[in-house]
Amino acid sequence: MPLINLPDFSNDLLAEFAARRTERVDTPIIQPAEPFLDMAGEDLRRRIFMTENETGASLCLRPEFTIPVCLRHIETATGTPKRYSYLGEIFRQRREGGNEFYQAGIEDLGDRDIAGADARLIGDAIGILKRLVPGKSLSVTLGDQAVFEAVVQALGLPSGWQKRLIHAFGNMTHLKALLARLASPQPVTGLDPHVLDFLTRGDEQGLVTHIDSTMKATGYSTNASRSPLEISRRLREKLVLSETHLDDAAFRVLEEFLSLSLPLADASSALVGFADAAGLKLGTALERFDARVTALANAGVDAARIEYRAAFGRPLDYYTGLVFEVMVEGSPAVLAGGGRFDRLLTLLGAKDHIPAVGFAIWLDRIETARAA
Repeated sequence: MPLINLPDFSNDLLAEFAARRTERVDTPIIQPAEPFLDMAGEDLRRRIFMTENETGASLCLRPEFTIPVCLRHIETATGTPKRYSYLGEIFRQRREGGNEFYQAGIEDLGDRDIAGADARLIGDAIGILKRLVPGKSLSVTLGDQAVFEAVVQALGLPSGWQKRLIHAFGNMTHLKALLARLASPQPVTGLDPHVLDFLTRGDEQGLVTHIDSTMKATGYSTNASRSPLEISRRLREKLVLSETHLDDAAFRVLEEFLSLSLPLADASSALVGFADAAGLKLGTALERFDARVTALANAGVDAARIEYRAAFGRPLDYYTGLVFEVMVEGSPAVLAGGGRFDRLLTLLGAKDHIPAVGFAIWLDRIETARAA
């Protein structure tokens, strides 16, 4: 279907996609809502325009392209590696600007050279924007969720707290609130004395029996809600999380890590120094980080002009490693942003593991930058 009201630079953008050996694809505007609700994250979930079909299945207007492109790749059983590009309308509520706007981008699926694919994609984003906003100085901010996950895991926190912190990565307000709770734990209140007694003694079977009898007495169906065993384990996890205290030394380690902000060219040595001083083994995450910096240099991308920020993330839950954004220097508007999402295709139903990385470009923001 032909697109109308496209900006005048659209042909240049499509020429860039073709030159980078991508296959242009389109996806339906009406999408199944479940993948976005389950995998995209709270920030996107609350902006989606929802509807349903005549059978009651939840649908939505396409709020982004990554999930639809990945679903299309799985459904068509196309082999990898594969590079897709797209240009089309997306629909979601925004704090500024219209709720219906054009987005374009590249999704790079299946390349096993993780560092090389990351570097190529960052180079693509910078190269395309240099053509679309000529004469503008671009700034690039880069983060790495895998490095943050490695730091959290190395501190030995309970898995529940690790999940909470990792889920909050990129949202400093939420992350600081969680760290404050870790530094000053608050006891669980409002628990039935019998439940608390079972939890304190570690009597899981006794607690399961108690919950089961309570549910039957109050008319709750275990078929329509969580099972007594699931409830028991969730209560146990809640108690453990409430009692977990992050000691001062570990708290300072996390604070120091999150404060790291420096040119990417200096980041590898800074992360090694941080890990050594803190006594943390970050292993594979640092090796991949260093390999990406090397790959960027080999691709001709100047790492000294990219800022690494340890606390930087993007508000989509499916990212697993690299995250980045590109802006015009002095402007807060993100022109392109993306990252690595190695688990997404498996979660969407792919039989084999497919590494993936991609970025999106906001065409309306580029129009504004060109006009300025």
